[in-house]
Amino acid sequence: MTVHFIGIGGAGMSGIARILLARGERVTGSDARESAAVLALRALGAEVHVGHDPAHLPEPPATVVVSTAIRESNPELAAARERGLTVEHRSTALAALTRGRRLAAVTGTAGKTSTTSMLTVALQHCGLDPSFAIGGDLATSGSGAHEGTGDLFVVEADESDASFLAYSPEVAIVTNIEADHLDHYGSPAAYVAAFDEFLGRIAPGGTLVTCVDDPGAAALADTARGRGIGVRTYGRAEGTDARLVAFRPDGAGGRIVLSLDGAEHRLRLPVPGEHMALNALAALLAGVAFGAPAEGLLEGLAGFDGVRRRFEFRGRAAGVAVYDDYAHHPTKVAAQLRAARDVAGAGRVVVAFQPHLYSRTREFAREFGAALGLADEVVVLDVYGAREDPEPGVSGALVAENVPLPPEHVRFVPRWAEVPAVVAGMARSGDLVITMGAGDVTVLAPEILLELSR
Repeated sequence: MTVHFIGIGGAGMSGIARILLARGERVTGSDARESAAVLALRALGAEVHVGHDPAHLPEPPATVVVSTAIRESNPELAAARERGLTVEHRSTALAALTRGRRLAAVTGTAGKTSTTSMLTVALQHCGLDPSFAIGGDLATSGSGAHEGTGDLFVVEADESDASFLAYSPEVAIVTNIEADHLDHYGSPAAYVAAFDEFLGRIAPGGTLVTCVDDPGAAALADTARGRGIGVRTYGRAEGTDARLVAFRPDGAGGRIVLSLDGAEHRLRLPVPGEHMALNALAALLAGVAFGAPAEGLLEGLAGFDGVRRRFEFRGRAAGVAVYDDYAHHPTKVAAQLRAARDVAGAGRVVVAFQPHLYSRTREFAREFGAALGLADEVVVLDVYGAREDPEPGVSGALVAENVPLPPEHVRFVPRWAEVPAVVAGMARSGDLVITMGAGDVTVLAPEILLELSR
């Protein structure tokens, strides 16, 4: 049977396709444009078309895999339904691949990709070879998915559309719970309720790992205990199973003192930010829950060199360091700007932020503005709509208006072509520039570096 992916170049979709190819399945797909992911899949044996056309669909029997980003009006999806082909959501397809494996599912409003990646790298260092599917590419391997030889499987479980409810993990990590994705859930209460439902997906005898510094995650831990689910906690407070005792910025990383079940350890983490130190504690507890040795896991975390688009260094020109990051929720933006401040030292932080989704921009414009106020200079792009249609009156200007900095330090630049020159004009030697957002803002870093070099 053939598995056909509509939008195969996406991070989640390409990862599933990669695992299926490793298992010897026939994989076809389509995407709107050529990309590095598309080229890699072709090299592995996938048949990938550019553009969406019913002619690309395979003959039955076949399964068509889609993500939430694919609209019902997509010509391939419409034709697949008309022909009676099996259509599955991406999460359902990935959940099927995890059957028979000991599964770790990492979810939460923020920190999923980094925590999933840390757990994967730490387990690998312990001599294990877990399968994994991550919503970003590991910096070392350049891939976000792998078919391992062991019985462990680590997945980033996306809560944005409730697709994390497809998994049945032995170990579940919930990093935090804050209102998000209201375009799908409709209300913060419905979003929180989905995590309560997720508890019911944890396998009997399984473990919930969660951060009690976050009120939403702490409440979830209480609910889990009430249901008889094993809970392991981490955070800054005393009484947690893994406690962040101390954190000190150290160049582009951080030095950590932590306590694991009462034993003190020291760790130099190669990625910056106290939030990353907390993610490392989550990965440590999950690895221990799987039976891996703590010392080996800590050694693996010490060698973790990041994920692409998560505070990724893109280059330096005219004495200015340029980074790129995927942050697209106020909490994520604030965390990464604090990390940027640590790395910048005496230099200033200049951020170019692209809001993601009209609904999120409308709901959280004030919170985004407050978070961006942690920078010294702010450029706000227009909204990257992704799967949404424009909304009257909703633009990047809403965010820029809420940044609590003097007006001369905040610019709304709706014309894409003007952004690199504007950002480069703001920066001076010793500064740190970071492009930020879940859209195509990532392609601006080379253009900014070029403008700086001029």
